[in-house]
Parts: sequence; structure tokens; C-alpha cells
Amino acid sequence: MTKTDQSYDVHIIGGGLAGSEAAWQLARRGVRVRLSEMRGSGEMTPAHQTDGLAELVCSNSFRSDDDTKNAVGLLHHEMRELDSIVMRAGEVARVPAGSAMAVDRDVFSAEVQKTLSEHPNVTIVRERIDTLPDAGLTIVATGPLTAEALAGSIVAATGQERLAFFDAIAPIVHRDSIDMSKCWIQSRWNKRTEASNEDGDYINCPMTKEQYLAFHQGLMDGEKTEFREWEKDTPYFDGCMPIEVMAARGVETLRYGPMKGVGLDNPYDTTPEHPQGRWPYAVVQLRQDNKLGTLWNMVGFQTKLKYGAQIELFRTIPGLENAEFARLGGLHRNTFLNSPQVLDRQLRLRAAPHIRFAGQVTGCEGYIESAAIGLVAGMMAAAELGGREWSPLPSTTALGALLSHITGDAEAETFQPMNVNFGLFPPLHDVKKKQRKEAYTDRAKADLQQWISANSEPVPA
Repeated sequence: MTKTDQSYDVHIIGGGLAGSEAAWQLARRGVRVRLSEMRGSGEMTPAHQTDGLAELVCSNSFRSDDDTKNAVGLLHHEMRELDSIVMRAGEVARVPAGSAMAVDRDVFSAEVQKTLSEHPNVTIVRERIDTLPDAGLTIVATGPLTAEALAGSIVAATGQERLAFFDAIAPIVHRDSIDMSKCWIQSRWNKRTEASNEDGDYINCPMTKEQYLAFHQGLMDGEKTEFREWEKDTPYFDGCMPIEVMAARGVETLRYGPMKGVGLDNPYDTTPEHPQGRWPYAVVQLRQDNKLGTLWNMVGFQTKLKYGAQIELFRTIPGLENAEFARLGGLHRNTFLNSPQVLDRQLRLRAAPHIRFAGQVTGCEGYIESAAIGLVAGMMAAAELGGREWSPLPSTTALGALLSHITGDAEAETFQPMNVNFGLFPPLHDVKKKQRKEAYTDRAKADLQQWISANSEPVPA
């Protein structure tokens, strides 16, 4: 299967979904690729079971395939338009799953591997790469379980602390689903940053004593997910303690931590003594998560609660009764870059521009999102090799919105892995909320077609 010709134009490190997709996009454009995959060389990650390219480690689902009302389905559509190997193989391996796209994981991996191994421009080499190359176009697509030696080389090159511990992720809420008749915007003690709006940096959701005690009990009783075997020995990161772990330390712990109400004047609870508003017994704060202001994260609410339990409990918070979540909380071992700081808009490492990153290591979440960033990285590298100026994908498309979020539109201080969702898209204010999803997808499809027409390139058959 492995070819003997070692000459290549681009070196791809990592044969998962992103690396395989990048290799395909380059190869079909006539670029010679060396694809280095550690598995099969006698090495294995704690999570993988085989040495097959593009192995699906967890679920076999690519999630919704609805390209009219769903951001993931729209991403499927856009990737098909750009001849994605992941979507090609997905159709071959597809199994019934209603409106979702699910695959036979063995058939899927075998199809990706067969397609790449038979392509004359791809050389698959089973080898472990321990250091970033000093020269030559390179795409690093090693995923959230990047091997220790290579991870150390990445840290040395970026100057940023990598996150290779139990990374606790706070839920993110769509701004237009928050009931502002119960909440208000204010920074504690009215201290604001230069970038804050007129009133402050945080949306504040107040709680009475009764509401707080019920919420605390819900945290204690809520069903939690179990650690995978390979996660059990990884310690918590002290700055990201799960909220239920804090709650277990005592009923008042949260009130003196992320849910303290001091310094916040509730305008819905005024008295002659406190005309500006009294301090709430407890408060849930949300902080803006993207530059568009469409997504807000729940401060300090990283959690191991199961998704259903999160939605049920968090919708008891005043103002969040009808909250729509762009991402729910989670806790897992992860390695990813602070991409808004260390990568440029073309996924190149600022400190070493010959190196691009792709896939989950860039801070995207999910099979399809990982593959999508690999697809774009491959196209960018091909353009660079061909001496063509890269024309940015429209931020109104799923591909463009996800890429923009990773490479600069997310807030670097709070950057966390993200699935594609409509909260990443430039907002549509002149469309009724019920029609907004269809409007997003219609706009995206039109803009992608226009981009494709304006950036047509010769691609060998």
C-alpha cells in the first residue's frame, strides 16, 4: 500500500479526517503529498483501535444532513461542492439515520484509505514525527491527542501553553434567545474594558435564595458523564474546575465563586435604600464570546453534566428559560492551539509560516468541522504552491464562518473548541427569527457559488 517514491511538495502530519482531506485536496490539484501517520508504525494513541486512515474514534454520525435549516448540514453541502473525500467516502459507507448522516465506520475508513493509497500523488508513510519540520510546506493535522514529543515541539514554536489536560468547556448561548426583560448588562462594580458596550461586559441573570438552592441541588443530582478509560489519569486544570465539583465543596461555594452577586445592581429589584438596584442573592454571568456579539458563554459553568441534564437545569436560570445553546458544557482531554493568537488567516503558524495547522488541533470540534478545516488548509497550500493569491472564503458560508472564528474572530482569552453553528455567521437582522435559518443557508449557498465562480482553478481529472 505504501509507495516507495519519497519526493513530495507538501508534508502532512496526521492521517485522520483533516489530514486525509488535506491530502486529497492537494493530490487532486496535482500536488505531491507525503502523508505521515503514526499508527501502523508500531505506535498507537490511547483512543484509536485501528491503523486505518480517517478512523472514527467515537460516534459514527456526521450529524444533520439538512442543508436548509442546519449549520452542520450546510457544511456538508459546501464540502460536497468542493469535492470532499470525507463526503465522498461517507456516501459509500452511509447507513440509515433519518435526517442525519451516519456511516459504517470500517467501510468509511477503508474507502478513504483506498482512495488516497491509489492516488499517484499521495505517499502514505507509517512513521511518528516528533518535531516540526524546519522548512518545506507542512500541514499538521494530529488532532486532540497529539503525541507528547510533537506537542512539545509545537509549544516551543508557538510560545503558548498547550491545553493537554481535562479541558473544561463552558456552555455557549445564542444572544437572541436570552430574555433581557429578566437580565441586565453590567460589569461588577461597573468596571469595564475598553471593548465593552455602554453598560458593561456581562449579561447578568439574578437568582433568589430559593432559586439558587434549587439550582445547587440540581447540580448535585444531575446525571454526569463518565470518563473514558484513557482520560482517567489526566488531572483537572485548576483554572477550569467543573461547576458541580465546586458545588460539592459546600452549598455556599458557588456564591463566593462564579455565582457571587456582590457589586451587581439588579435594576429589577430596587428599594428606596437601593434605587440603583439591590445585589442578587446569586447570579449567573454570561460574557461575549465572539466579535459579532451573537454568542455568549456562561462564565465558570464548565461541567461534566450530560447534555440533557444541562439543558433542563440551565433553563431554570432566570432569563435562560428559552435559551438556545450553540455548545453545551463538557470536560475531556484535549490538545489545541490558541489559534486566534498563533495562526494567521490562512492557518499558518505566525512564528513559522511554512507550517499550517488543520483539524481539531486548531480548536474546532466535530468530525465534519475537522475535515472542513483540513479541506481548506489543503486548498490554501495548493494556491500557495501555484503562486496564486488566496481569496478568503465568505464569512457568510459555513466554511468561512468556522475558519474566521478559529483564525481571529473568537476572543483569544476565552477560546475553546467549537462546532459550526449559525451564531458564527454574520447576523441577519431584517429576517424574522422563524425564517432565519433558511435565510442563512440560502445566503451561504449563493455566496459560495459566487466564490467558486470567481476562483475557478485548473484541477486535473
